[in-house]
Amino acid sequence: MASSGPLTPAVLHILLALSAEERHGYGIMKQVESDSGGKVKMGPGTLYGSIRRMSDAGLISESDKKIDPKLDDERRVYYRITALGQQTLAAELQRYRQVVAVARERLPKTAGA
Repeated sequence: MASSGPLTPAVLHILLALSAEERHGYGIMKQVESDSGGKVKMGPGTLYGSIRRMSDAGLISESDKKIDPKLDDERRVYYRITALGQQTLAAELQRYRQVVAVARERLPKTAGA
């Protein structure tokens, strides 16, 4: 999947959220909201549908991470980004850099600094 077309916004945000550390579903949702300055709010349907597809594609996997049940819900499943997920994220970010470079060349200096 690293060489396929653009990622959906949901997949991109989930990979970014997992690029720093393993997280459970609610933690991913909160990180996406934080990363986007509150502009992206991912609901459970979008999140878990994306997680299932991303897991099937090998971009993420369930983690072995377990939290002390006294501190966290022991039913929570944690996810981690895989090597393929990291490669896919890097390829997507490179694609964005190229788009921004083209835009900077073509747009007047006052339009997008």
